[in-house]
Amino acid sequence: MRLRRVAETAPREAIEGNPAWKEYVDTQANDVPEASLDDLVETQGYAFGTPTRFGNVAAQFKAFIHTAGGPWSQGQLANKAVTSFTSAQNAHGGNESTLPSLNNVFYHWGSIIVPSGYTDELLFAAGGNPYGTSFPSGGGGDIPDEVIKAAHFQGKRLAEVAAKLAG
Repeated sequence: MRLRRVAETAPREAIEGNPAWKEYVDTQANDVPEASLDDLVETQGYAFGTPTRFGNVAAQFKAFIHTAGGPWSQGQLANKAVTSFTSAQNAHGGNESTLPSLNNVFYHWGSIIVPSGYTDELLFAAGGNPYGTSFPSGGGGDIPDEVIKAAHFQGKRLAEVAAKLAG
């Protein structure tokens, strides 16, 4: 497993305007290596997460995805398992539109999308989003155990499908 982040492209003024974002950038962001195209080519499965921005994928993530034209055109991203997750400020902040938007990229890549679906009862306790784990983060505090369990379930499902595809 590799944990990566995309490059931060937001202006410092935008980051400064959100205390939690600023704290992350200032204290944790550099602890996680930036994603590269080699990461996409070398792995058999992806779990992509993005904050919801106006019901869509964050610009930083889109910028990274837009660099993947080379590997995509060479078929290096096809037939790999992929799943997605997100978080928005509030319960109706765009979680369920962000994940299908993100998945549109993977249709073009020829990836095999692995949604959570309604494949386990525990997913309903986490909000019941069939596209992937999502969480309204605006209330502050810790992520509820139900959401953590749903994320683990989603990751396990991705690993099982990726292993089958890799043969």
